[in-house]
Amino acid sequence: MNAPSVIDPAAPPSTSEVVRWLIHDTRDERFIDNIFAEMCNRLQQAGIPIKRASLHLLIQHPQWLGARMMWSDGMNEAEISRVDFDVRERSEYIGSPINELQEGAAELREHLTGDPAHGRKHAVYDEMRAKGLTDYVAWPMYHTLGKRHFVTFATDRPGGFAPEQLAGLQGLLPVLALVSEIRMKNRLARTLLETYVGSHAGELILAGATRRGSGTTVRAAIMICDLRDFTRISDNWPRDDVIDLLNGYFDAMSEPVTRHGGEILKFIGDGMLAIFPLEQKNACANMLRAVSEARQAMIALNEKNAELGREPLNYGIGIHVGDVMYGNIGSQSRLDFTVIGPAVNMASRMEALTKQLGKPVLLSRAFADIVKDDFELEHVGEHKVRGFSDPIELFAYQG
Repeated sequence: MNAPSVIDPAAPPSTSEVVRWLIHDTRDERFIDNIFAEMCNRLQQAGIPIKRASLHLLIQHPQWLGARMMWSDGMNEAEISRVDFDVRERSEYIGSPINELQEGAAELREHLTGDPAHGRKHAVYDEMRAKGLTDYVAWPMYHTLGKRHFVTFATDRPGGFAPEQLAGLQGLLPVLALVSEIRMKNRLARTLLETYVGSHAGELILAGATRRGSGTTVRAAIMICDLRDFTRISDNWPRDDVIDLLNGYFDAMSEPVTRHGGEILKFIGDGMLAIFPLEQKNACANMLRAVSEARQAMIALNEKNAELGREPLNYGIGIHVGDVMYGNIGSQSRLDFTVIGPAVNMASRMEALTKQLGKPVLLSRAFADIVKDDFELEHVGEHKVRGFSDPIELFAYQG
């Protein structure tokens, strides 16, 4: 990235070169925060005396409302902070410039050198005054279908921004909107795929694995868990309580799986399917570590539910290891990226046996042989499994 050069005060400011750079020379840059930081430095070189700038993007993410990218004079990288969904209830947002823009303002301008008593009241203005900034401007930035995001600029130039400087900055907005929307769409596609099919499957889909029937054979540890008595609970509990219960249950079960390198492929009603590919080092041991943490999380969840007068949640987990077909299955217009095969069916049948045997976690002999030296297992004998001709030898794991 080029360092800011000395501004010639006799030269009229121009953003035409910055516009040209945004259009032609950013195609190989994947991240909008890097583009934004370099754009700000290039604006300084072009004679626009910005000292502070920020880009506020609303994103579609299950955990975050948006992201803020902050640049200040001398920075070659923008600082990124995530914005919680409840930010609109906090003082940092209420009455802020972004609050005003969100409510429909087409432009926000604040001269920072006058009497603060006569200006807008918010901590962000006091912060900028304390840093010697003299002028601040903020605009909405429009993406497709009128989706509004926001960009701000501030200067320490005596007297604030000159009219031609403001015009130059405002002229950048349509191009910055296009450049940022492309990066946001790319990030959104990745986020949505990670959210709905998992990170590994999402990467494969983005890489082009979208043809029906395409896939590969993977040797993996397979985990299927299911909530007990969910039909009775969903029939008798208020809807919002049922949703809250399911979310708590899936948090307890899925977060340890992800943390230990597992891939959650789908939630099926009150059930969950996950795999740990054996190409990963210690995959089976990591799966059992995830199960141990999930069981502890379920204990904590049940304690919380008891305080709310709710019954404890019971569950069953079946764990097997084997070859699975990992890929696209479905109709011509609606595909599912999942795993199928006898090993998956076996894990499902084992999960069903947990209730019959009174053991919340059951392991197959094939899986137990891999981890028996590192974990204490209880042998529970051979049992017939629906759909399979031969009985299977099972082990229980207390975690």
